[in-house]
Amino acid sequence: MKKTLITLAVLNIASVAYADEGMWMPQQLPQVAKELKAAGLKLDPNSLTKLTEFPMGAIVSLGGCSASFVSPQGLVATNHHCVYGSVAYNSKPERNLLANGFLANSLEEELPAAPGSRIFVTKEVTNVSDKIIDKDVARLTGKKRVDAIEKNSKTLVAECEKDAGHRCNVYPYYGGLEFYMIKQMEIRDVRLVHAPAEGVGKFGGDTDNWMWPRHTGDYGFYRAYVSKDGKAADYSKDNVPYVPKHYLKLAKDGLKEGDFVMVLGYPGRTNRHRLPSEVAYTFDWNYPAFVKASGEALSIIAKETADSPDAKLKYASQVAGINNYYKNRQGMLDSYAGSDFLARKTKEHEELKTWINSNPARAKEFGDDIVQVEKLIAERDAQGKRDFFLERSFPRLLSTARALYRLANESTKPDAERKAGYQVRDLPRFKAGVEAVERNYVENVDKALVLNSLKQYAAQPAKDRNADFDSIMGIKDGMSEADLKALLDKIYAGSKLADKASRAAWLSAKPEDFKASDDSFIKAAVAMYPASLKREAEEEELAGKIQQSYANYMKAKIAYMKSKGQAVYPDANSTLRVTFGKVAGRDHGTADGLAWAAFTTVNGIPPKATGQGEFNAPAAQLAAIKAKDFGKYVDPHLKTVPVAYLATLDITGGNSGSAALNAKGELIGLAFDGTLDSIISDWDYNKANTRSIQVDLRYMLWQMKHVDKADRLIKEMGAE
Repeated sequence: MKKTLITLAVLNIASVAYADEGMWMPQQLPQVAKELKAAGLKLDPNSLTKLTEFPMGAIVSLGGCSASFVSPQGLVATNHHCVYGSVAYNSKPERNLLANGFLANSLEEELPAAPGSRIFVTKEVTNVSDKIIDKDVARLTGKKRVDAIEKNSKTLVAECEKDAGHRCNVYPYYGGLEFYMIKQMEIRDVRLVHAPAEGVGKFGGDTDNWMWPRHTGDYGFYRAYVSKDGKAADYSKDNVPYVPKHYLKLAKDGLKEGDFVMVLGYPGRTNRHRLPSEVAYTFDWNYPAFVKASGEALSIIAKETADSPDAKLKYASQVAGINNYYKNRQGMLDSYAGSDFLARKTKEHEELKTWINSNPARAKEFGDDIVQVEKLIAERDAQGKRDFFLERSFPRLLSTARALYRLANESTKPDAERKAGYQVRDLPRFKAGVEAVERNYVENVDKALVLNSLKQYAAQPAKDRNADFDSIMGIKDGMSEADLKALLDKIYAGSKLADKASRAAWLSAKPEDFKASDDSFIKAAVAMYPASLKREAEEEELAGKIQQSYANYMKAKIAYMKSKGQAVYPDANSTLRVTFGKVAGRDHGTADGLAWAAFTTVNGIPPKATGQGEFNAPAAQLAAIKAKDFGKYVDPHLKTVPVAYLATLDITGGNSGSAALNAKGELIGLAFDGTLDSIISDWDYNKANTRSIQVDLRYMLWQMKHVDKADRLIKEMGAE
């Protein structure tokens, strides 16, 4: 790697507030080496900074979930809910893989994953801060600043991606104070290998989601395929399994309470450095609105798919995703209610401002931006409120049409001048999205969802609505639900975009083709285009001002925390992180006053199994449990097979599927969830409550061996 050490002086601090807190960049780990060794790590902490060596070289991203190589033939282990979309994509009413599970008994039987599925293997991380914010960019503000940052980013990415088969992205850290470019091999031929039945992989469903005790076998397997010369390639029957340089070995010894454990993965986003005003906006307005809208969406989908097994399958993945975030956000709101979080955040922020203003040099460097960022964030949040229902009122195919028309316009420019997201490198994403519509869209369901949002949007005063959207859609004050439904019926009936071939044809169309079209969604997309560009420019003007002020705010906060002897890890941003802790139950703070044991076992499955719905455990599994057919997977202390365990690991969304490793770097499970009362740690870390939930490797292997008969995979992983 080149220039991989973080440049901020704060990272030279050795002290850490809590050993279990922190989603650490691999480069930072030497700074917490003492804590890692004290916690029980037997590996050299410095080895974890080497992204192409063991064990980091085995850790991969799925572009939303985490995963890891577990065999020399490119076998990838992740969560069941991370392969769920691919299982749903390959399911049909007559072959319901979601319900029954899937196991390929040979390479030839492995199925193509859902369109757009990727496996990203990190190759290099480079600090490019001085190349993104160079001396010229530093003098700019507003949209000019955004455009210059994007231009510099695209230049770096284009140079990086000259290495064919790789995906390069520039990520901001510390609120845009620093930037890193991450180079990843992009494996495009991904195939589904194994997923247990839904009654295992999703046992407990949404009832048990974010809850403990947990008995969910949340695991599944993909395989990475490449061309015969080892290069990334599109799907082909001639492709061969990828041979990773490193893969994880499975632990032969099981865990016990108190053991060291660490998770390596790609956490999505945390918000621990946010301003008090952002906390208030999120918890007092945004999350309540989100929860309400999600509940309505779930009810509508259930009603509209009730009589159609095919429609249920098409929306199964979306329902799972909505349910997950619905319960997540409600859990955060419950934790926030009655807490002193906002008061503490406000107090900390006031103390920061006092520290800044107590020194003339600091006041000169940071004072104006601290004031400015609060005003700018308030303006951004007001926009969020304004557009909440508007963003949910676009029919799915209208959004597709708008993206396709933007692509057509951007394609008339040289690639380097196109808007990020519409370059040649992004075409596979568009093609995958167009193809995926076939298996996750049903007109009556989409129309009902849009109508629900449109009613609430149209009920707003005209001054709070989007005049261009109103004009194009025909929305006027005082329209009834029947009037709005008639508008939607007309625009849906006037489009052929629901047809796969018709959609695909627009990928290569020119702007004049769109302008000449009579397709209702295409016509609407063309009409909306000028106003959308204007609004985008306004949003970028604000974003550029925020980036400038927010980065300086974070610089001030880091300096302040350094003055107090505290190390600073950046908020999660979907890049590779390491978190460590120990296996631990909880003996306090639970709602019912009962202690939480560190492990659950298969003994807890039969009492929950109802034979239907969320608790429909497979008959073969129940029979094996009843017969105590546990083989070598019995825990000597528990006297049965462990299913899941709690650990003091600092994780969040995106960590799903992350490899959980023991002190020797061996795989001992997969992280898949947190507990409901601790997920507010995304915003406000709570050392006492925070627990992650991992599926135990022993349960995975027992289910595969004794129930699903996946002996071939067990042998491949070296776990016979």
